[in-house]
Amino acid sequence: MFRFRLVSSCLRRCLHGGTVNQSQVLEQLQLCSAEDQVFEVVGKNKAKLAVSHVACAVGMLWQFQKEKPQMLRTIDFIKSHPQFLTLRVLAENKITHMDDIMLVDMLYNVLRLNVDFHDSLVQQLVSEAWLRIDRFPVSSLSKFAICLSDQYLQHSPLMGCITNILDQKLSSINDARVLTTLMISVSALVSPRLRDALISRADHVLDTTDPLNYNNPRRVVQFLRNIKFSHRPLLEKCNQIILCNIPRLDAENISIIMGLYQSLQFSNCDFRLAAKQRLIELIDSCTDPFSFTKLFVALSPMASPEIREGLENTALLLADELNAQQALAIVEALEETHFPISTTATHLHVFKPVEVARVTQALFLLHYQNPELFNKLRNILVNFLQDSVFPYEVTMLTRVLSMLPCPRLEEGVMSRVDAVLTQCNLNDLNTFALTIAKWVRNDPSYRHNTPSKYVRLLQTLNHCGHVRLNTIDRLDLVLEELKYISGEWFEEMLLEETMVTLQRLADQISWTNVPELAIFLTRTNHLCTPLMERIASVAIKDIDKIHHSATYATLLPFAVLNYDSPKADKLYDTCIQRSFDPHLLVLLAYALAVADCFPEELVREIFNINFLGKLDSQLETLPDALNMRIRLRLMELNRAVCLECPEFQVPWFHERYCQQLPVQQQIHKMLGEVLGGINCARVAVLTPYFYTVDFECVLDRHHQPVAYSEPSTLRISDNGKVHWGSSSLEKARNELPPGAQRVAVDFLDSKSFCKNSHHIKGEAMMRKRHLEILGYRVVQIPHFEWNSMELSTQDAWKEYLKKKIFTEVSP
Repeated sequence: MFRFRLVSSCLRRCLHGGTVNQSQVLEQLQLCSAEDQVFEVVGKNKAKLAVSHVACAVGMLWQFQKEKPQMLRTIDFIKSHPQFLTLRVLAENKITHMDDIMLVDMLYNVLRLNVDFHDSLVQQLVSEAWLRIDRFPVSSLSKFAICLSDQYLQHSPLMGCITNILDQKLSSINDARVLTTLMISVSALVSPRLRDALISRADHVLDTTDPLNYNNPRRVVQFLRNIKFSHRPLLEKCNQIILCNIPRLDAENISIIMGLYQSLQFSNCDFRLAAKQRLIELIDSCTDPFSFTKLFVALSPMASPEIREGLENTALLLADELNAQQALAIVEALEETHFPISTTATHLHVFKPVEVARVTQALFLLHYQNPELFNKLRNILVNFLQDSVFPYEVTMLTRVLSMLPCPRLEEGVMSRVDAVLTQCNLNDLNTFALTIAKWVRNDPSYRHNTPSKYVRLLQTLNHCGHVRLNTIDRLDLVLEELKYISGEWFEEMLLEETMVTLQRLADQISWTNVPELAIFLTRTNHLCTPLMERIASVAIKDIDKIHHSATYATLLPFAVLNYDSPKADKLYDTCIQRSFDPHLLVLLAYALAVADCFPEELVREIFNINFLGKLDSQLETLPDALNMRIRLRLMELNRAVCLECPEFQVPWFHERYCQQLPVQQQIHKMLGEVLGGINCARVAVLTPYFYTVDFECVLDRHHQPVAYSEPSTLRISDNGKVHWGSSSLEKARNELPPGAQRVAVDFLDSKSFCKNSHHIKGEAMMRKRHLEILGYRVVQIPHFEWNSMELSTQDAWKEYLKKKIFTEVSP
């Protein structure tokens, strides 16, 4: 008994002495203010370092780095320091002594300090974490998920375990940071059911979180981008929180958020205006390459010419200081080749495949002239392509490679494409079809016949496309793969079968995917009555669930395809009971006008000074192409309202705008012969409200052409009456001879009809209505009639015109 007490006493003294020493080491570490001081404490106390000391030291090393700006970090110095190797060895030896939180923190910190993924310490930490994963608190689970993502393990079984745990514990997670981080990490593995549950939980948690923490909504938006799901209500909630924090955001965060919004095709007027103003405020403070690059990419597309010129001048001054990724970002954002491309060219050896592809595409679109550089890029692309085993990467590299001139196509490229076709989705197959078409046209032997190697590829391509459509069983997946598809191959080979597939999956049409389906039908000009009726039913039933920004896309096919559904009026009435950004309101009103629907309240809201002022402010932030499109639609809406709803007393204020637009000139030599003289027809006649009629003629009451004595003009009087007359006469002739009528001859190309039928589209019908209001009899010449086999001779064309002009037009 005495011996036992003696041993116990000695053990207590030893343990007490050890505790004192350990506490002293911990105190010394906690007093350190720089990395070299941490390493000094570690070097002096190697034998005394316990697991807590190692964890504390590694954590402090990362904390010091985290507090420094990106350019001032010294991670390479830390990694190469002998005492850091000591810490790594000690950490690996003490893994089993770490508690759960310490284990995950250690993994997180060493990865932040750029320890290689394949380092034995990282491997051992991951393995140990896997064994304990079921008992991790959700905060550690979230941090562990980040570590797996850092190692590109998003699709690993281990991430699958985390996804399952998240599913089980979701209702108990109230920490927005933990939840949103987990959402991003598991985004590649979520099912539609879990996706909806995560969105619902995030929506709830954001209501209870600190509104000054903009990272939480940013991560939610990133999750939606990752799963390619534009959930408008949640996006709107995130945007409102981000808007409140705009004055606190730097150029990097604004650039990130704008990129996410663009990926989700989410545009918010208030955000763009606020972001633009904040970025302008940050110009003077963004002087280092990192922050300036973020500022340039975000601000340049929506800046005024003066600001854009200043940004480009600064980019030139910083060119030699930019790293590879920064140079690439600047080049992609440039509108003209003022930037020294050699800056980008010097980094080619460090670029990854996707970066080389981006460089090549950017230079090609900028029309950069340097055959030597393009030849170098082509060789790099071919080498990457021949080594790649990822279908998405092969698709991307092949598409970019097809942009470049090629005297001959390497056999290795062909075989690599052939090897991945069966693994491709519809979008990738369409990309390959466009690429193969370019190869065929550029092949020297194409003038004789299509080489068999291309024929085999195209046959495989067609087969894979049909198999994909026949086996796919999720509507959302089909719509995702069809999102950016266009071109002859798809229209000729797969469009009809795609419609069959969409009808097969019609029971899956819901408020979540109605906008995407409507956009696809509009884009393909394909009128499918069952799908249109299903869209109308779902939209009317669940309009409150469809975000207001998706309303325009939902009703667009009904207007554009001129489909008069029995439910159309109810659909239109339902859709206009929403609030919209100014540019979307213009687009919505135009679509309704095409469908011959003019809600007075909506029209009056648009045509007032306050609204038009706000619209002008928003248009300044939009890309040039969208800006021009909105302005054109506003003009067309103004014209439609003036012509069809004069009782609204909306003034026609687009005359100067229209005078700046080019007038299409079309001549048809046979029309003069049919009418009895070239002076009986006028070409490209500009009407009031600036419609351009392809050809105009006047027939008297006996249906005989009336010759024009001299060039005529037309104008609108102050009281709104249309005046027709000679430009040399002061007094305009208001009326035609008794019984005479003006005839407008319009040729309708393929864009005026639905793709799958001869059903005329809404815009062509609206144009006909307006010309009739202006006093014309309208003769429409469909392209499929004019180009038919029946009209294959000069005489047949003349007879056709005679029938159209003299027979079908009644007095």
